[in-house]
Amino acid sequence: MRRKLDFIDHQIISLLQANARMSLKDIASKVFLSSPAASARLEKLEREGYITGFHASINHEKMGYNIKAFITLAVDARLKEQFLDDMRQCRNVIECNCITGDYAMLLEVVYPDTESLERFVGKMQKYGKTQTQIVFSTAVEHRELSPALEIERAG
Repeated sequence: MRRKLDFIDHQIISLLQANARMSLKDIASKVFLSSPAASARLEKLEREGYITGFHASINHEKMGYNIKAFITLAVDARLKEQFLDDMRQCRNVIECNCITGDYAMLLEVVYPDTESLERFVGKMQKYGKTQTQIVFSTAVEHRELSPALEIERAG
């Protein structure tokens, strides 16, 4: 059974989401704990899987990936495992989700140009029917779930 996080756990997670490089000393200070107590909390959050890693967010465009697209794929069930293995190996695939509906997979990909994207989509044809949408702009960037005690609902 999953334990319920308390207010301090939520604060630690929020601080790390805002700045994953924040020092343990600074975290402890902000949540009013000693450094050893904050460290124990942090280790427990990691061990229990609430915190799954620390990473740097990059600007894909500055890295030369000017095209972002979403690709839906009606993958042939017999090829699903091979498809998933290939997607895990492709660094241009930044997210791959199994979804409901007519298409079984939803990929988010980044490429330097439309020609590279077109070659990738062509390779996907061996797995099934694809549909591609190229992103013009992003109104809300990917963000982590706020560990607020109550989640605001849309609408």
